[in-house]
Amino acid sequence: MEDILRFETVSQYNAFNNHETLHPLVSVIDFSKANARKLRRAYYGFYMIILKDVDCGDMRYGKHTYDYQEGTLVFLGPGQIFGSNGGEDLYQPKGFGIIFHPDLIKGTSLGQSISEYSFFGYQANEALHVSQRERQLILDCMSKVQFELEHAIDKHSKKLIADNIELLLNYCVRFYDRQFITREAANSGILERFENLLNTYFQSEKPQELGLPTVTSCAEELNLSAHYFGDLIKKETGKTALEYIQLKLIDVAKERIHDPNLSLSEIAFGLGFKYPQHFTRVFKQQVGVSPKEYRENLN
Repeated sequence: MEDILRFETVSQYNAFNNHETLHPLVSVIDFSKANARKLRRAYYGFYMIILKDVDCGDMRYGKHTYDYQEGTLVFLGPGQIFGSNGGEDLYQPKGFGIIFHPDLIKGTSLGQSISEYSFFGYQANEALHVSQRERQLILDCMSKVQFELEHAIDKHSKKLIADNIELLLNYCVRFYDRQFITREAANSGILERFENLLNTYFQSEKPQELGLPTVTSCAEELNLSAHYFGDLIKKETGKTALEYIQLKLIDVAKERIHDPNLSLSEIAFGLGFKYPQHFTRVFKQQVGVSPKEYRENLN
């Protein structure tokens, strides 16, 4: 069985990195204070934003490989497993990070919006590559949180800490938007591959075997996480990945409705619907008329 470290609390992770716990729910980590260690995989029960100044090679994020280069920013959410069983060699961690427990942000603006920061769900080759100027902005936000941690905890502490973490995350949203532009060449083939994937899927027997294609299944076929894949498709087409799948589904359905030798039930099952009634409902929502009405209007 794979040996995985477990960090359920902020204080546990602080102790592992030779850090004093100034607040039970949040900490700013200077990894250079940690002892040299072997690469290990670990489970985390809190949010982490890590900027390490050391090349750790390919790290595993869940079941996926994460290209963890020097100077990249990595985001982890509660319940995720990250790291590598990379042998017996020791390495000295370097860089900075901020960790915070979900309880810290309950009742705050960040608590209400945390699910919108989709990069906490990224899985493969999706680290945020930051410039020196962007790196300094990130460190400035971390230093403001550290300032609050060194200040005596009062009624303002929680809001100020949460607000500064939210500011950091909002900068990261901007940086990711920039990265989508600067890495356009690397991402340019995704839409074409997505289109080909859907065409191949509907031309095969997979719909009857596996059902309707999902955003997650398509993302996995393209070696991307669902969140990152969704962001790419949205920026390329202005539509969500689910909307794009539904448009392709309806396009294929219309083509098959033109074939008088296919019953509407056969078309529904051939597209991956378990029940013809579901097909009718989805088609009418998208087209405005039922499949039966659409076929009748062809004559």
